[in-house]
Amino acid sequence: MDRYSFLEISAFIGIFLVLFLALFLFTVKTKYKLANCLLAFFLFACAVDALKFLMRDFPVNYINLEAFRWTINYLAPASFYLYALSICFSGFRLKPKHLLHVIPFAAFNLYLMTGIYFEDRAAKVSFINAMNQAPVMQFFYFLFEFLFQVYFIASFLAVRKAKTVYLENYTNPDISLLNALYRVTILYYALHFIVLLRWLVTFIFGLGEMRAWVVTLDGFAFLFCTCWYLFAALNNPEFFRGINSQFKPIADAVSKQKSPPAMDEEKNRQIESLKDFMIEKEPYLDSSLTIQDLAEQLKMPVKDLSALINLYMDKHFFDFVNEYRIEKAKEILKDPLQKELTILEILYKVGFNSKSSFSSSFKKYTGKTPTDFRKDPN
Repeated sequence: MDRYSFLEISAFIGIFLVLFLALFLFTVKTKYKLANCLLAFFLFACAVDALKFLMRDFPVNYINLEAFRWTINYLAPASFYLYALSICFSGFRLKPKHLLHVIPFAAFNLYLMTGIYFEDRAAKVSFINAMNQAPVMQFFYFLFEFLFQVYFIASFLAVRKAKTVYLENYTNPDISLLNALYRVTILYYALHFIVLLRWLVTFIFGLGEMRAWVVTLDGFAFLFCTCWYLFAALNNPEFFRGINSQFKPIADAVSKQKSPPAMDEEKNRQIESLKDFMIEKEPYLDSSLTIQDLAEQLKMPVKDLSALINLYMDKHFFDFVNEYRIEKAKEILKDPLQKELTILEILYKVGFNSKSSFSSSFKKYTGKTPTDFRKDPN
């Protein structure tokens, strides 16, 4: 099998998987329809771009379609960014202002209208041959790269913010979902650098053997990226679940200070009162407990409670509550009268809803797995 056959087979498999996943996302019935559609469109755009791996020659009989294929790239980074927002924040909705993301796509199509879409074949070919040297085309190359960097950096920041809000407001967030999205973002970002390498090699060495090998690497990376994402999606069936968009990071909710707030008698009293409440009322046994729920039970503003835990106690709400759950689990594991309870029963009993989350948290606080602790609680 020569290099070109390998490239074409890899590209064909990757495109098939991408389009199959996109079709599934478009048609599956779910309450997370917006996130599915945004991801499906992004995958479709990737598949359209990957068609270049199946072309050995320029499609002179379908010049308009090939030119339009180039323009789809200007929608891909924006669709991925909107997709990331739809995952991170449950209240995300498309609004008229989001049409601004379509402007580069529309502008590039307007440019191509002047030299390709409405011209005869000879004029089209002449325009394409001179296009790469045209200042306008150089601007659109730069614009695409600039937009790609901006959108993917914005996606990284959105995931990081969502993760912070999760830890500060929820007790059982499935951080693995956000971590998976973060890794997907990194993977597509890394894939783009192979594209940049291809452009650089083409600029320095031209359309030679070295560029052909970079194109082969690009095609294989596309297949790998597609298969990896499919694997990640199958391992995270609840991937499309976001946080309450009304929640903000505590750093945004309170004024920033150069040093931690000074502890005073009032704060000490509030902290002791909070600890007493947690021990006496055991609100942490509710697996869906959020900082809003706890604030309502304490009759305290959410902002004040969040500042008390995250700033004055220097803990995330996630860690604060799980400490009590782990202590409760330790009591049960030590109790000979409850030795018949399974680890799964115990984790549900103390407020966890995931065995992996319980095991990792238990080992973090005790240095042992729940099973090992039951055998040797000392």
